[in-house]
Amino acid sequence: MNKAELVLKVAAKANVTQKVAKVIVDTIFDGMKDSLVKGERIEIRGFGSFVVKNYQGYTGRNPKTGRLVKVRAKRLPFFKVGKGLRERVNS
Repeated sequence: MNKAELVLKVAAKANVTQKVAKVIVDTIFDGMKDSLVKGERIEIRGFGSFVVKNYQGYTGRNPKTGRLVKVRAKRLPFFKVGKGLRERVNS
């Protein structure tokens, strides 16, 4: 499912226009993005949680040239599936 299909489902389920559904979906995603940028944890019961993991910098190797390169520290979003969703997918 992509974002456009999600908007269509929200519009049908909430009995609103696609424009309103798009605003709803965009508002939810923007709020989630803002929270993750701040380093906050997002938990949706029965679905899962999103956290930002911090990775330290390290020395890597360019596979083409063999040269050592410095890889900067980074923050990446991480999703952990919730028990309810895991059970529903596996049933």
